[in-house]
Amino acid sequence: MHPQALFFLLFTLSTVSVPAQQNDPPPVNCTQFIAWTAGGMSSQRLNRLVHQRGLAFPLDVPTSNSLLVAGVEPDLLQSLATIARSDRDAAGCPAPLVRASELVQQKKYREAQLILQTLIALDPNDPALHFAMGYVHQQQEDWDDASDSYEAARALMPGLSDIHSRLAYLFYRSDDDSSAIAEARTALSIDPGNAEAYRFLGLGLYASGKYPAAVHAFEQSLARQPNNADVYYDLGITLRDQGEVDRAAAAYRKAIALNPRFWEAHNNLGMLLHDLRSFDGAIAEYLEAKRLAPQESVVRNNLGNTYCDKGDYDRATTQFRELFRMDSSWQSGHICLARALMSKRDYESAIGELNLAILQNPLSADEHRYLGQALLLVHRQPEAVRELRLAVQLGPDSALAHHYLATALFDGEDYAAAEPEFRHALRLQPTADNHYYLSACLMNLGRYDAALAELETASRLEPAESLYRTRKQELIKLMKASNLR
Repeated sequence: MHPQALFFLLFTLSTVSVPAQQNDPPPVNCTQFIAWTAGGMSSQRLNRLVHQRGLAFPLDVPTSNSLLVAGVEPDLLQSLATIARSDRDAAGCPAPLVRASELVQQKKYREAQLILQTLIALDPNDPALHFAMGYVHQQQEDWDDASDSYEAARALMPGLSDIHSRLAYLFYRSDDDSSAIAEARTALSIDPGNAEAYRFLGLGLYASGKYPAAVHAFEQSLARQPNNADVYYDLGITLRDQGEVDRAAAAYRKAIALNPRFWEAHNNLGMLLHDLRSFDGAIAEYLEAKRLAPQESVVRNNLGNTYCDKGDYDRATTQFRELFRMDSSWQSGHICLARALMSKRDYESAIGELNLAILQNPLSADEHRYLGQALLLVHRQPEAVRELRLAVQLGPDSALAHHYLATALFDGEDYAAAEPEFRHALRLQPTADNHYYLSACLMNLGRYDAALAELETASRLEPAESLYRTRKQELIKLMKASNLR
């Protein structure tokens, strides 16, 4: 299970100083090795620790089989054969701990937790057991309990870099960036080769807005553990927010190459490609993410939006209908679905979707504007005016909101009220069209000279547009006829 990168929850933790180690750490015993495996340590990290410290147990056939059951990778087990060993831990590997680690590998965290609770009750001073319990709580998103377990492990073994790096991650999850950075740096001061600590340092730096430093930290993590898809994913997010789109896409693709089932990376690459208007590429990534994680609403939402922006309204409608059936509480997508329905001239259904969008987001100027436009199309002019006035109040700098409000007032023959709205739209967006619409309003107010000036400006801005010239000639004839009378 991937820890969800760049996502925040609240809880409080405290930091303590780390005393200097007086002696070299003893060889790794079997309880430590299996507990660290159950605690989510990578094979590369375990290999490094064992090479630094040695092994305190024999690697006979029964022990090797227990390690395999516990989830130790065969390549790591083979690597251990070259390490100096002693028989100080000749009692072997505790069978209940082997079972707990096996359950962790199967993602049966609650069952593993019950076994670890029993083991900790029997030996409350074993930091490795508390470390494993912290990871089990972490995977179940029991953040306070995870913190307590890691704190207990740190109190018993303050010189283990990995405990500090896990606490750094929990600080990051609690939105305590400075403590996350401090704890990660403590981990690295103990062991500069800890790739996980560099990753969590990068997360803390990212959360504090220090993108270049975060990128450097992620690169340092990858220099020590080059095949970690999660770090490439985090790097991709940071590079994207730093504006380095090409490098971000490359990082996401590397994460996918290392872990083709990494649906989050497919989804994020899809969002990146969508922003680059590479709709077909984005759709391909979303479809793969949907295949890997069909229960994830966000993927269907993103896929539907991309179909919508591509103009493939049939597929967009299908995606959003599926999404709303699957997750009736989902609050996004109604605007896109309304656009799709409006393209089919199903305005009443579109109005229904827009009302849902406003119900979920009543302070969005765009939603009120879209609803006002739809109401205009079905000739519900008073309702359209009401919605468009709200749109203007919520988004006073929207030229479109002012334009459509002016149009609704014009349709209701309230030309005096329409004029200032047309002028607001023109001030915000001085296009030929806006000059033309203002001229029409002025003509209905009988102000022909001012209307003629607006048409002349529109013709000058877009000389190829024959409509403006035609209306100008018509107005000149009307003015001459009026003078003759």
